Amino acid sequence: MTLKIGTWALPVDQEGLDFVVEAERLGVDSVWVPEYWGYDALTPLAAAATATSRIRLATGIVQLGTRTPAMMAMSALALQRMSQGRFVLGIGTSGPQVMEGWHGVPFTKPIARTRETIEIIRSICAGERLDYGGDIYQLPLPDSQGKAMRSAVPPADVPIYIASLGQANLRLTGALADGWVGNSFFCETADVFLDEIRVGANSAGRSLADVELTVSVGCEITDDVEEAGRRHASGFAFTFGAMGSGSTNFYNNAFARQGWGDDVAEVQRLWLSGDRDGAAARVPVGIGLGQNLIGPPEEIQRRLRQYRDCGINTLRVGPMGTGLDEQLAGLGQLMDLVYAVNDS
Repeated sequence: MTLKIGTWALPVDQEGLDFVVEAERLGVDSVWVPEYWGYDALTPLAAAATATSRIRLATGIVQLGTRTPAMMAMSALALQRMSQGRFVLGIGTSGPQVMEGWHGVPFTKPIARTRETIEIIRSICAGERLDYGGDIYQLPLPDSQGKAMRSAVPPADVPIYIASLGQANLRLTGALADGWVGNSFFCETADVFLDEIRVGANSAGRSLADVELTVSVGCEITDDVEEAGRRHASGFAFTFGAMGSGSTNFYNNAFARQGWGDDVAEVQRLWLSGDRDGAAARVPVGIGLGQNLIGPPEEIQRRLRQYRDCGINTLRVGPMGTGLDEQLAGLGQLMDLVYAVNDS
């Protein structure tokens, strides 16, 4: 199996666009644009579509509930046309803190919302007349003047990837999605995620091979492994303490299922008590090392093989360094290591 590299980017200005153009030149397979409470994920990809010709353009991820499924389909069809078939729609439910606090949208029935959104988008993109009766979406709206319509533009295939961590959502990913937008992933406990995706795939008459498996990692090529691992680990204090409430944190649950439950709970406790430095120091170095590619070139190659051998198709790598030149130099060095691994 050939391991592919994707990269996170934010092409909202010339430097960000230059990064995407150069990433394509270096042989990067895909670029992923995030969406949280800053820029949206779709608009920057339109700029990238006009400046590139080969690299896949993916949302990582569009938050469900922020747009109607029909609006999401319309945007996806536009980007697929603009990119000549290179667009990938990555979607996810986000969490109650963002959806209810930022968007004012109730965070209810996330699995049903994901399933219904995918079914509606696929119906629209296939050129079917939109007539849908779900628990969340009823189209046309009952007892209204609405009518069932078809898209006014030509049909197009739009791959849909799901960002999932919980077991039910992982099974839904296996059953419905073209790909998985994964994170919180350790190669040593890959089955925690992949077994659930496999169960979902089999339930729909598919196999795990029908789902592109993508995982987010950081990368730092260095000889000071301990220092870099400690620094990367400290950054997870925000994930464990702030990316959710005391009762709802999907990241913490995913780490707990992989054996880090006591550590994560203590980091969260320290963070919520106001001890941010203590929380950062409490994150085990093993989390920083296990979630990232850290070390000298030979160690990076070993870890790349580990991801490939446990079934991961694509690594979504964060920018390496602070300036454009430094980021591109690091990305180029990583691509050389990936080519060596794939050739071996």
